[in-house]
Amino acid sequence: MPEFSYEAVDKHGRKVTGQVDASSKQEAKTKIQALGYYPSSIRESQEGDAGGGAAFLERAKQGFTLGVSRKQLTHFTAQFSTLQDAGLPIVRSLRILSGQMKPGLLKNAVEEVAEDVEGGESLSEAMEKHPKVFNILYVSMVRAGEMGGVLDTIFQRLADFMERAYKVRRQVIGAMIYPSVVVGFAIILVTILLIFIVPRFQNLFEERNLDLPTPTQLLINTSEFMKTSWYLLVFAVIALAGLYILLMQQPKVRYHVDSLKLRVPLFGGLAKKSAVSRFARTMGTLLASGVPILDALRICRDAIGNARVADELEHIHAGIKEGEPMAVPMADSVVFDDLVVNMVDVGEQTGELDTMLVKVADNYDLEVEVAVDSLVSTIEPILIVSLGAVVGFIVLALFWPLMKLIQVLQ
Repeated sequence: MPEFSYEAVDKHGRKVTGQVDASSKQEAKTKIQALGYYPSSIRESQEGDAGGGAAFLERAKQGFTLGVSRKQLTHFTAQFSTLQDAGLPIVRSLRILSGQMKPGLLKNAVEEVAEDVEGGESLSEAMEKHPKVFNILYVSMVRAGEMGGVLDTIFQRLADFMERAYKVRRQVIGAMIYPSVVVGFAIILVTILLIFIVPRFQNLFEERNLDLPTPTQLLINTSEFMKTSWYLLVFAVIALAGLYILLMQQPKVRYHVDSLKLRVPLFGGLAKKSAVSRFARTMGTLLASGVPILDALRICRDAIGNARVADELEHIHAGIKEGEPMAVPMADSVVFDDLVVNMVDVGEQTGELDTMLVKVADNYDLEVEVAVDSLVSTIEPILIVSLGAVVGFIVLALFWPLMKLIQVLQ
């Protein structure tokens, strides 16, 4: 019996890999789902190299290949939607778009998808082979469009969804540019003062045999450390970053860290609004595309990017599976407020849950925009005051002994 290698995600959103024995790809997919995993890639293992060098090189290649940027995929989806709306065949549309792309992962994936579709596979099956380009959400919506015979409409919705999500992401990133520049400028300024300016004052103090006050001595010690042992600071930063990445691979640690992100002052409200907006738009788009509600919740859970919110969605999924309306388990959540719960309840009663969820997403997108502006307005004076305090401390520490020297000379 053939052996199939797979890549999948579990209920916590973690990536898992493994092999199953099955007579066909569909049977392998069924077995993987029975394990509680949602497969993103399934391929038949080549005989004899499951543990050999070829398999190792393939895994290494996949592990070190960067994904496609959101901007690239958004533009591709919008262009493909336009071509489908114009009535062009799928393969021709893919050939046209791949011919316009620069060499890269997306171009290669689109060319391979075109070849697979031309060879008789469905578009969703062909895209499913490229999880680094087309994620679970993307493939699921395409599959729903194929089943309903509305692939052109699905791509219009998918393009609109991605453009809105990209717009919100761009707003958040753009708003963080100014604080990042200020922090970077502060780090450069303080480093220059410690490495080049403070040693000059230190030489002067040593020549006069001055009794240095505590702030001045602390500043001089810091300067000497920066000059002689700066590499220890770099190593500490790299080590802490590596430790953080390693700890975030642990489900319990990631759950607690993601929970903290939703409660931390200033940033917690923005993180929660962004998560609700992303969930509502993703869920609404999936339901409008014909994806069953349980499958849509599972996709949202795997794509939400926050372990705490994913756990809440798992609770909602279990409640719906037991026959409860979606609003009932959602009311017990600490992530979704009363507005979201009430709109979901109304949407379920009127049979327009997808429309209500999209309205929730539109509302929260506006709140995210306001929250970003408020955050920047709050951070700006904090950064200025902090920078002023650091520079003021350095100036005070340097001129305090000088004032004493001037008094002695007088």
